Amino acid sequence: MDIKDGVAVVTGGASGLGEATVRYLLGKGAKASILDFAQDRGEKLAAELGGEVLFCKTDVTDESSVKEAILKTMEVFGAIHFVVNCAGVATPGRVLGKEGPMDIGRFNQVIQINLVGTMNVIRLAAEQINKNQPNEDGEKGVMVNTASVAAFEGQFGQAAYAASKAGVAGMTLPIAREFANYGIRIVTIAPGLFETPMMAGMSPKVYESLVKMTLFPKRLGRPVEFAMLTAQIIENPLLNGEVIRLDGGLRMGAK
Repeated sequence: MDIKDGVAVVTGGASGLGEATVRYLLGKGAKASILDFAQDRGEKLAAELGGEVLFCKTDVTDESSVKEAILKTMEVFGAIHFVVNCAGVATPGRVLGKEGPMDIGRFNQVIQINLVGTMNVIRLAAEQINKNQPNEDGEKGVMVNTASVAAFEGQFGQAAYAASKAGVAGMTLPIAREFANYGIRIVTIAPGLFETPMMAGMSPKVYESLVKMTLFPKRLGRPVEFAMLTAQIIENPLLNGEVIRLDGGLRMGAK
């Protein structure tokens, strides 16, 4: 699909991979609605980027909150063509730690935000995308989700995170098969290690150990590289129902 003049909904769009995606799609002529819980950052970013950007304070786990954001986006921009799900958390925790079994509430929170939150946005945005007029290929819209290499190689302490991201990866093909009837494509990106706020604060020693696991280039990914792949997915009509690793050949060790 053409990005120019399209409307993108980006969850987690106030920072990290989401912010980079918002900026990149704007640069290609799109409008963007940022759905994020971080109100200060979201409002500041929207003010910086101008009238082609809308900020909606959103809790992706809450149905009414997502509905309100989707409807507000429709009111302001008149349509939704692209969805990019970047909202997520990476709360670590051992299943059996020094203080006993993991708090199941912590596990559930990660699942709710990363997996249920992604589905919440998919299902509610799809209802609006399905109203679009199809292009010459029959396309009405494109959805891009964010999983993680942890979906396949979860590390020590990542049981909740890995489970949530494996769920995002696992539901990609079934949704693509269903949405084929509506002219909506869906693809999931599984990023490796990226320079995002989630990774901020690591020591040089930890940084070096992570870089060693990457084949090439020997560095963490840059958020703009995630944004570039998102744009390429939108523009390439044959990409559908797939999970694409974006990791420089990284294979995570146990720790």
